[in-house]
Amino acid sequence: MRRALIGIVASTRVLTAAAVHADQVAVRFTEGVTRGFPVLRAASGEILAHGDLVQVAHADRVENRLTFRFRDGSIYDEAVTYDQRGVFTLLSYRVVQRGPSFPETLEASFERETGEYRVRYRADEQSAEEVLTGRFEIPVDAYNGLLCTVLKNLEAGKSHTVHIVAFTPKPRAIKMLLTPMAQEPVTMGPALVPATRFHIKPQLGMLASLLVVALPDVKTWIATGEAPAFLRFEGPLYFMGPVWRIDWN
Repeated sequence: MRRALIGIVASTRVLTAAAVHADQVAVRFTEGVTRGFPVLRAASGEILAHGDLVQVAHADRVENRLTFRFRDGSIYDEAVTYDQRGVFTLLSYRVVQRGPSFPETLEASFERETGEYRVRYRADEQSAEEVLTGRFEIPVDAYNGLLCTVLKNLEAGKSHTVHIVAFTPKPRAIKMLLTPMAQEPVTMGPALVPATRFHIKPQLGMLASLLVVALPDVKTWIATGEAPAFLRFEGPLYFMGPVWRIDWN
């Protein structure tokens, strides 16, 4: 059951989480034009891929694209369009993963306005390619490719539940529990940056009993203060994948 899920030091103080909220996330910090060059590393620290993040804000939408080019020739390419007027609303999503670093080849996309999805999927080199199309009811709080943005806007100390559309290879809505775990500073060059460590855990229900191993929590560090920012990510880049780390070069 290896499918894309699109989809981290000592603790100083554990946050007290209030009741879990489940709804669209209100915009507290608007997104603007951004360019960044994240690095993807193995758990050992070895550099696996160099990334390019481009975000452009328009009056009615924000377009965000993250591309990782691996040393072994693999590609991970994720494009997101969303609305940030009042609440964050995912408008469209596309992800491509291919190459030796990925056990499966996948190109998948969906549009909220039409509800249409398209998936091109190949389990391995010996398998025939599958092409699936159709309509899917996208949850209002679906945040593929936006979890780090959402984390920056959550009310301090409170857990929140949102959805991710996973491709199995057909689309499936998976609940994701976002929980602040600790205030944990992150070293950025010579500076020690105050941050909150969040855990992102899929709520698989009956599906969890089918897994042969427990899924690790995805960990994300968000800088605190008047200008929250993404600092680091640790977890699988795809469902049942190895734990990788993303941080800034």
